[in-house]
Amino acid sequence: MERLGLVIKRAEQALIAEKTRVLQEFHLTVPQYAVLLVLLQSSEASAAQLARACLVTPQTIATVLTNLEGKGLIERAASPLHQRVRVAQLTAKGTDLIRRADPAALAVEQRLAAAFTADERKAFTEHLERAITTLARHQLPDDAPTPQPADDPS
Repeated sequence: MERLGLVIKRAEQALIAEKTRVLQEFHLTVPQYAVLLVLLQSSEASAAQLARACLVTPQTIATVLTNLEGKGLIERAASPLHQRVRVAQLTAKGTDLIRRADPAALAVEQRLAAAFTADERKAFTEHLERAITTLARHQLPDDAPTPQPADDPS
């Protein structure tokens, strides 16, 4: 019997590999795409906020932001709320690029979703949310509240 963790990891790697392939046309890595997408949706964010939203380490986000800034896709400036924090925001060039790249990445997710019926997608999402909750429960201190599944599984 195959180990569940390995199956999940293989699925994640297949998804990332396909997104990597389609984003090559736009000269973007998956983490760069994720940062641009977050900034499109939120207008500006700190490196810490972006690292959390994109599920990468602070070291990775620092490199991603440097590369995006070097390409002229983002700008960084001092936060109006805190002098030591810098926030990133899209440039016009970055906004244009993410609006062109997002449909390609979204098409990958749509192809994956199309492999399942609506009921299967719902059950699949519920199963993954249960796995996340089960594993996250063991990462919290004993007195912390148990995380609740997200309302929007997309």
